[in-house]
Amino acid sequence: MESNQSGSGAGRHLLLGKYEMGRLLGQGTFAKVYYGKNLSSGESVAIKVINIDQVKKEGLMEQIKREISVMHLVRHPNIVELKEVMATKGKIFFVMEYVKGGELFAKIYKGKLKEDVARKYFQQLISAVDFCHSRGVSHRDLKPENLLLDENENLKISDFGLSALPEQHRNDGLLHTQCGTPAYVAPEILRKKGYDGSKADIWSCGIILYVLLAGFLPFQDENIMKMYRKVFKAEFEFPPWFSSDTKKLIYKLLVADPEKRLTIPAIMELPWFKKGFTFGGSNSFKETEEDEFEQENGGEEESVALSRSQSSPRFLNAFELISSMSSGFDLSNLFENKKKPGSIFTSRCTASTILAKIESMAKGLRFKIVKSKEFKVKMQGTEEGRKGKLSVVAEIFEVAPEVAIVEFSKCSGDTLEYVKFCEEDARPALKDIVWTWQGDTDGSQSFNNIADCKKVVFL
Repeated sequence: MESNQSGSGAGRHLLLGKYEMGRLLGQGTFAKVYYGKNLSSGESVAIKVINIDQVKKEGLMEQIKREISVMHLVRHPNIVELKEVMATKGKIFFVMEYVKGGELFAKIYKGKLKEDVARKYFQQLISAVDFCHSRGVSHRDLKPENLLLDENENLKISDFGLSALPEQHRNDGLLHTQCGTPAYVAPEILRKKGYDGSKADIWSCGIILYVLLAGFLPFQDENIMKMYRKVFKAEFEFPPWFSSDTKKLIYKLLVADPEKRLTIPAIMELPWFKKGFTFGGSNSFKETEEDEFEQENGGEEESVALSRSQSSPRFLNAFELISSMSSGFDLSNLFENKKKPGSIFTSRCTASTILAKIESMAKGLRFKIVKSKEFKVKMQGTEEGRKGKLSVVAEIFEVAPEVAIVEFSKCSGDTLEYVKFCEEDARPALKDIVWTWQGDTDGSQSFNNIADCKKVVFL
């Protein structure tokens, strides 16, 4: 483990001066996971440490890149959160949400679960898998060992190392990579033919529900080929304690023909599934993000006019500037082949000019100015999207007398709709005032120009 020690940190394992690393939580072939603590906030985290040389030797760097890309796409209450990615010369560090309840597998190992308990976990599993599929991501290795429980007994999906993104599909629109754990893998994957990753995930969800209720697998045999034959024919039996409704559901999930398998929208419409299902993952995101904005702006209820009393926006801390403009500090950019849609740009215009242009853009896009204060403005779309109305915050920072940085961030709504807003709406509408967008080829040169300015603030 690579660490740095200094002063009061002597004798402790410190990761890049930001996290203290503690006990080993678990390990796999290419990674070890440690308990960690954020030194500034005291928050508990899990730190996954990957040896770069070993990963390169085994040809798994693309898998690591994909895992980073996927975990940035799938932020959901029932998915383990990737907080940040850092690296040294020899190791990659995934800093993740610490889920202290352990694996769901450990709970099943003690015996079968009651139907209401199994239903709750299944509801949360389906909710999270549905969210992944809406982002074009299929997990491909769903099993109880990859399902964790937090302190409130809520389920969290982990281990996206085998996940598939849309660009992995061949011209036939299907995936062709064999992966996953045999006992939970759909028959179409075992047949080594093209398959739809989302339909394969649904099969795995059916296996998981069966295991939760039975305490054992539906397809098992000492001879692996005999087990495969059972899977190909979807031949299995139910224990006597299964209710008729759960039998009907599992029969429709464990269908050998993926085209006849129950879809997630159909699952969610079943009375059995709806029972007690009140968990709204996307709404919890929206409330949290909106609350943050309202707390910063005094919590006003009605739309208010922008206060012009402040003559200039606040200066941006130089360390914030470096983090936001230099891809070297945002490690996820180093692993992504595709250029990420820019949400930050620099401008040589005055803050008031930039603000007027953003307000004009909002009106042109039929966005309502919901709240605005000083040099921070919130805009809300009028159309209902997949996750409600899209709300976007724009904030202006001054980094030199004639240089400003503008940062957009999603306050609520669907992430893909926000990406579309940045790429297809904001870029064309603001081209007259933009010096450069973050991530564009000339972005590093613009950053160098900014760094040469005499009034960049170092705090």
